[in-house]
Amino acid sequence: MPTPDDADLHAYADGLLDEAGVAEVERYLAEHPADAERVRAWRDMNAALRHTYNPVLDEPVPERLTARPPRRWRPYAIAASLLLAGVALGWIGRSAFFGLPLAGSPASALARQAAVAHAVYSPEVRHPVEVWAAQEDHLVAWLSKRLGTHLKCPSLATLGYTLVGGRLLSGSNGPVAQFMFQDGRGTRLTLYVSTQKGDPRSTAFRFSQEDKVAVFYWIDGNYGYALSGEMSRADLLQVATLVYKQLNPE
Repeated sequence: MPTPDDADLHAYADGLLDEAGVAEVERYLAEHPADAERVRAWRDMNAALRHTYNPVLDEPVPERLTARPPRRWRPYAIAASLLLAGVALGWIGRSAFFGLPLAGSPASALARQAAVAHAVYSPEVRHPVEVWAAQEDHLVAWLSKRLGTHLKCPSLATLGYTLVGGRLLSGSNGPVAQFMFQDGRGTRLTLYVSTQKGDPRSTAFRFSQEDKVAVFYWIDGNYGYALSGEMSRADLLQVATLVYKQLNPE
């Protein structure tokens, strides 16, 4: 096998390689720690997605979706389908006009990726972060260098949250920084910072609910920011507003 490329690494993370391929990729990863971290992050995300969505596979298919309608209803079914298609197109047009994130857009992808990363790392007890808060200056400098920008770690002490630490993740557009915070009850929040290839003018402050994880996110220039937590929208909004103001001072 030649030097493994991204396709080989994804196949390895998904368990699709034969024994020879696995051995070759593992030799490569042993000598390339950055790629090994990317693969580990992919596997963690896969595990989180399976944990969240696999139970759906065991749900029975509703009878209304399997029953075949009588032929006399077919014209009405076709008409209903056309109506739904028109409504869907109208909603897409509305989203584009009012600046709402479309499914699959860079902005919505940012929220989903941040939520998955939060679900993977926030439950960790022994290894929630790579660099602990005691080395905050080093953490910020390291992550800033990897992302190619000057990062700021917000202070949430006024709301009862202290910095746990942070880690480097792999995202679809390159390196990602994740900062983790915790309050006295053990509730954790994560701030996800990613490079973005979307419209740099899309700076709206948005909300998304990804399963149990609530996310407020926004894009500033070539970077996207997402604050995630398992809490109500109102509670997360209070924290997100503070974070937004600190990272985007007037």
